[in-house]
Amino acid sequence: MANILVLAAGRRVELVEAFKESLSSRIPGAGVFAADMKPALASACHVADKAFTSIRVDDPAYPDFLLLLCRENDVSLVIPTIDTELAVLAAERDRFAAAGVQLVISSPDLIGACRDKRRTAALFRDVGIDTPTIYPRDAIRFPAFAKPYDGSRSIGAAPLPTKEALTPAMMADEKLMFMEMIGDDHVEYTVDAYYNREGELCCVVPRERLEVRSGEVSKGVTRRGAVYDYLQPRLSGIRGARGCLTVQLFANLRAGRFAGIEINPRFGGGYPLTHAAGAAYAAWLVDEYLLGKTVSFFDDWESDLLMLRYDAKVLARNAEV
Repeated sequence: MANILVLAAGRRVELVEAFKESLSSRIPGAGVFAADMKPALASACHVADKAFTSIRVDDPAYPDFLLLLCRENDVSLVIPTIDTELAVLAAERDRFAAAGVQLVISSPDLIGACRDKRRTAALFRDVGIDTPTIYPRDAIRFPAFAKPYDGSRSIGAAPLPTKEALTPAMMADEKLMFMEMIGDDHVEYTVDAYYNREGELCCVVPRERLEVRSGEVSKGVTRRGAVYDYLQPRLSGIRGARGCLTVQLFANLRAGRFAGIEINPRFGGGYPLTHAAGAAYAAWLVDEYLLGKTVSFFDDWESDLLMLRYDAKVLARNAEV
């Protein structure tokens, strides 16, 4: 049975639903499962066909735990969703594949480059994408922006409008990097890019971030045009990518300036908008990894599609929490 397992499912209800829709129409009877450390309190776990309690990804036993879970539940495809899983799983890809379990994961080298924002900047430059200037610690130009080179979800990031905002603790923090402050004349985009099993770029969907809440887009709109034209040929130069990559950048369309910020080699929180626009990455993963089909370049997605998110509830009766 070709079941799918979504890791760290949490609130990713729409992602689980996208896989359920894609899988049921292609392999009737197969299920989409979810794992979380607290599945009873994870809304996506209640939407999944089955849910499992996970151990921590930094537990040395995690790879063996996950492989056994997949074997015991006929899971053939695993979808990671958080940054801390990626390096661990990339190192296990071949072992899982030998057991008949496909991990949708990019190469260890690409994941390492995406995790270290200093290497990410070099990666952007290698494929011809401009980046904000990174300042040496003894030559910071203000206004500036500070963030951990291995951070995620904007944790630890801080604007530095003036020199007075730079504290001794910041200067002593070896994980902080200091860079050019991008002004209000730039618009922020998150771009969902899909790479097939051979690492070929098959789709690029830019999403303008209109409003963000807790690091995740709450209002967004798909955009074709200058951002797409700039990124599409350049993103094809990234090596070692598989599945969905989310690329964040700022664009000043009037000045023609684009600045790549980071790459997350996994599904991002705003993917449901891309899915709704017709770029069915979840379905393509089923086609490629479970049905052995070939996915080629796709460009027929809907531009100017607006997504407005709101809070919704998931009810679980007779719950034990």
